[in-house]
Amino acid sequence: MCGFVGFVNQKDVPADTINNMADRIKHRGPDDEAYFSDDKVSMGFRRLSIIDLAHGRQPMKNTDGSKVLTFNGEIYNYKEIREELKELGYEFRTDVDSEVLIHGYDAWGPDLLQKLRGMFAFAIYDSKTGEVFGARDHFGIKPLYYYDDGDTFLWASEIKAFLEHPNFKKQLNVALLPIHLSFEFIPSRETMFKNVFKLLPGQYFLHKNGKTETHLYYKFNYDHIDESQTIEEDADKIEKLVDDSVSAHMIADVEVGSFLSSGIDSSYVLNEAAKLKPIQSFSIGFKHSKYSELSWSTEFAKEIKQKNTPIYMNGDDYFDILPTMMYYMDEPLSNPAAIQLYYLTKRTSQSVKVALSGEGADEFFGGYNTYLEAIPFDRYQKFVPKPIRKGLAAVARRMPRFHGKRFLVRGAQPLSERYYRVNYVFNYDDRNKVLKDPTINRDSGAYTQHIFDDVKGKDEMTQMQYFDINTWLPYDILHKADRMSMANSLEVRVPLVDKKVAEFASTMPVKTRITTDETKISLRTAAQRQLPKKTALKEKLGFPSPIASWINDPKYHERIVNTFHSDTGRKFFNVDELDRLLEEHANGKSNMQKIFTIYTFILWYQVYFPEDTQEKTVELVHRTQI
Repeated sequence: MCGFVGFVNQKDVPADTINNMADRIKHRGPDDEAYFSDDKVSMGFRRLSIIDLAHGRQPMKNTDGSKVLTFNGEIYNYKEIREELKELGYEFRTDVDSEVLIHGYDAWGPDLLQKLRGMFAFAIYDSKTGEVFGARDHFGIKPLYYYDDGDTFLWASEIKAFLEHPNFKKQLNVALLPIHLSFEFIPSRETMFKNVFKLLPGQYFLHKNGKTETHLYYKFNYDHIDESQTIEEDADKIEKLVDDSVSAHMIADVEVGSFLSSGIDSSYVLNEAAKLKPIQSFSIGFKHSKYSELSWSTEFAKEIKQKNTPIYMNGDDYFDILPTMMYYMDEPLSNPAAIQLYYLTKRTSQSVKVALSGEGADEFFGGYNTYLEAIPFDRYQKFVPKPIRKGLAAVARRMPRFHGKRFLVRGAQPLSERYYRVNYVFNYDDRNKVLKDPTINRDSGAYTQHIFDDVKGKDEMTQMQYFDINTWLPYDILHKADRMSMANSLEVRVPLVDKKVAEFASTMPVKTRITTDETKISLRTAAQRQLPKKTALKEKLGFPSPIASWINDPKYHERIVNTFHSDTGRKFFNVDELDRLLEEHANGKSNMQKIFTIYTFILWYQVYFPEDTQEKTVELVHRTQI
């Protein structure tokens, strides 16, 4: 795992700029660094050595030296592709997957991407054409950003690298603040920095003669659902797929570990890995807390005879690291689980360089409890005409609270408005109250309507999963997994976010994904054949923390209040409304996610725009030199 940077050369850019950009992301690759420059392009690379430790230095050139590669990730089928290239006459000097990419692009151009299985982001410069090619993996496991203001073109594994380039204009994309407040991330190619864009999952860019084009090479879809499949048949296939994917993800020349929570996904991955070799697992929790999963994970690891390392954290750990976490995150992300993940990866990196994780199973196999409501809503909308549903909703809104009121009100709404991810934190009315300038408010449903349009006509659960696979998975789950692990120079691999796994998952009918009261039933069926029954059937707990109670603890409550009343807080938000949220939370109404989203955004802004604030939060960010 590594990090890379680059830019198209301009006059009057200091020679050490590329070095400084690479230094900004040293945490992604502390083992080695190297650079390339000519009169058109500069490229930098930081390496975390995982495969063929003695070789594979980047930037890497092709045989005639005309193409230059920087690459972050792992290609799990690189040996098969290398054999294809050998038959075409290519010779190899190393046993690294990066050499397969540079020769593969030389042989096939962008069509190379159709052959790859893995997690990756890479950039290739062609000195003959002056073209820069950049690509990102199918599901967005590895990051790639570019800055393009029409004059300056930069690219990097992390946005913070751009801060070192003299022609980078750091500007807040304030129009996206309402979108962030709704989703806790930005579900598009846009970012919170103007003219900085994500390369989307399954996409590549071509930059030539000052122009940038993006092209889609892969798009997950549900066009081939097979209604004839049964739960047992799908469980058979899942068993084989998980076994194959975990085996592929274990390839490394360093020790591989695994994360372990109390849930089915990480337990299944660890169990499969342990069949191949002894593997150490790592679990995070809280001492004397009902939120801790450590007793479950410790017991499971003991049952399969593998070593487990429990890691403990407390409220001080949680709140003290937040500004630093916002720095490493690049953009504000208010998922409370990110802090646990930071400490989990920090301790794990002291023992291993690679860790397996169970992300992706919920999105691909139907694991979120909210998917269960798809069945009754599908029936309601099928058998009750729309005019009647609208009338019932109008009557229900005017009535006092009663059992079923929420169902009737929501039953008149299209899924693109009703699905809770669309207003995950703040809804439109909430944003009107909390924003200092409510004129910037916008419709979050309209912002993501196009995603639901992609699966128009599909059943509701399929639409929900499709939305999560295209938003929640890449922009939240995988984003925090990459940033928190690479902040600690640890490579995290996700065997359940895999091209072959996804290809099969896209064919599963609803009946093999959920029942009226159980999620991811085919995966659970497969897991029951491999795991203790209580583990395979355990209800999803997520990645819990006691933050809701910590918000009311005077020790941390004061920090939040001071941050809300800071110059930055007053710049963007109605502070009276923030105080009201805190008061409601103290009185028993949970506003945890709303409070945490505002709090982390302010911390992020203070870290990345310290020149606009008098606060001292930035001093808490260790070794960042912003």
